[in-house]
Amino acid sequence: MFETFLRRLIRPDPMPLPQADARLALAALLVRAARVNGDYDPAQVVAIDAALARRYGFGADDAAALRARAEGLESEAPDTVRFTRAVKQATALEDRAAELEMLWEVILSDGARDHEEDGFMRLVADLLGFSDRDSALARQRVAERMA
Repeated sequence: MFETFLRRLIRPDPMPLPQADARLALAALLVRAARVNGDYDPAQVVAIDAALARRYGFGADDAAALRARAEGLESEAPDTVRFTRAVKQATALEDRAAELEMLWEVILSDGARDHEEDGFMRLVADLLGFSDRDSALARQRVAERMA
């Protein structure tokens, strides 16, 4: 189902993705963040849908449909680096900062943080062009909003 999309991601010289595919790549990255510790918590599903709805101005049904497609893509995709590269190419730095916060929202939404999630976020933040400090500040902003 996602074969063409995945082929575009694994090319040695990938071209920037069309906007719809960039949205799908970000959604898949959010799903991967939720699944990274092996516990795909319902609170994380809600957080993904809310983040996608807010980011793209979607209604609840459209956000849930994008997440559902992303769940399938994420389970077929070989690695996180390719999603991250697609998101980075399709998104300006300022917008990627908001996407980094979206990832933290998903990680923190289940009320627990573990070493798999921290490691994932270190990798993704770096691949998106952010330092550990930038990521920590994004996490703090998200935690304050969630408190």
